[in-house]
Amino acid sequence: MPPTTAYALTMMAAGVGIPILAALNAQLGVRIGSPVAAAAILFCVAFTAASITVLLHGPAPLAKAIHAPKYLFLAGLLVLFYVLSVTFVAPKFGIGNAIFFVLLGQLISAAVIDHFGLFGARLNPLSLNRTIGIALMSAGVYMAQKA
Repeated sequence: MPPTTAYALTMMAAGVGIPILAALNAQLGVRIGSPVAAAAILFCVAFTAASITVLLHGPAPLAKAIHAPKYLFLAGLLVLFYVLSVTFVAPKFGIGNAIFFVLLGQLISAAVIDHFGLFGARLNPLSLNRTIGIALMSAGVYMAQKA
C-alpha cells in the first residue's frame, strides 16, 4: 500500500472517531452530570494509554520536549477546548450539528495553516481550485447535515 493511501486511511479512521468520541463523552457528561468531569475522565484514560505507548516505544523523546518551543504545548489546551466544548454542546445542539461546525472550522483553519505554512506545516498556497474545493466540501457538509 502506498504511504499516501495509508495516511489517508489513518486520517479517515481518526475522522470516524471524532463523532464517536463526541457522542460517548457527551453521554458520559450527561450521565454523571458534569461535562468537565467527563472531560477529565477522558483525559485520564488518554494519558494512561499514551503513557503505556511511550513506555513501549521508549521514553527517550520525552527528554527532548523540554527544548521544544513552548507555544507547541498549546495543542494540549486546544484539545481540552475541543473536548470540553463538544462534551457540553453536543447533547444540547446534536452530534451532527456540533460536528458540522467542527468540520467547517477545520476546513477554514487548515486552509489558512497550509496557505501560510504556519507552525512548520508544508506550504500549500490557496489556489482558486483549492478554494472552490473547500467551498464545495463546506456545502457538502452543510447539505449532508440538513438532509
